[in-house]
Amino acid sequence: MSRNKQRTSAATNPAAVTPAVEKPPASSGVLSYVAPTEFVELPSKGKLYPPEHPLHNEEVVELRYMTARDEDILTSPALLKNGLALERLLQNLIVDKNIDPTNLLVGDRNALLVAARVSGYGEEYQVNVNCPACGVSSEYTFDLTNLTHSGFLPEDSDKVELTANGTFIATLPKTKFPVEFRLLTGEDEVYLNKAAEQLRKLKLPDATATNLLKRVILSVNGVNAPAEISNFVDNMPALDARFLRGCVQTVTPNIDMNQDFHCSSCGTTTEMEVPFTVQFFWPQ
Repeated sequence: MSRNKQRTSAATNPAAVTPAVEKPPASSGVLSYVAPTEFVELPSKGKLYPPEHPLHNEEVVELRYMTARDEDILTSPALLKNGLALERLLQNLIVDKNIDPTNLLVGDRNALLVAARVSGYGEEYQVNVNCPACGVSSEYTFDLTNLTHSGFLPEDSDKVELTANGTFIATLPKTKFPVEFRLLTGEDEVYLNKAAEQLRKLKLPDATATNLLKRVILSVNGVNAPAEISNFVDNMPALDARFLRGCVQTVTPNIDMNQDFHCSSCGTTTEMEVPFTVQFFWPQ
């Protein structure tokens, strides 16, 4: 899960449960059970999806609670090997089957994953962390219901403009070119991770920063040809690249994973990002 340093509002609890109407059980057996659902608030509030998307202007998504069968997905060797476990989990849990998890904005996916984790294993997340002050490693418990939403376009922003299609336009400080860009989706995240892994296998330099920009830029100074955009990104001034990455981070709605960490060893309280490790969905 990525983080955004700029908060725009203290949103309501992203993993809070809003009771939903339960469907009648499919079986009349004594042990019949229907998993309850909850409505999870989306950091994007549906404002950044195009009109044809099922989440256009939708502020919440109905999510079913995790069950034992869903847990099988998280332990499937084949799905884990291919990096598809969390994708398949979301596909199973989202009630509206018109919603494709790969087309969700990354921040909205993160909100759903946090809610799924809370419904399956509770709000307490125990994980080993290293104190930023003294370096001592210890087990610490974070509260996953104590998270807020972050990011999105500030109302007084003079750097980025939101378009009617849910994309953004920013003017680069060095070249003065206007750049239209969109936000990352789950599909983009998978692509970038695979590209980075491939470069590592080939022992080539990391290109995550440039690959990200090539993925999200829709046009530069009115030019939308992918080859032209790719060439521009490879050769754009570092000042422009840094500015554009900052714009993407600033306007990306997400779950703010920062919480206070109190070190039992040195007594220091530090704000830190909740680490996303294998213990998140595979607690001991």
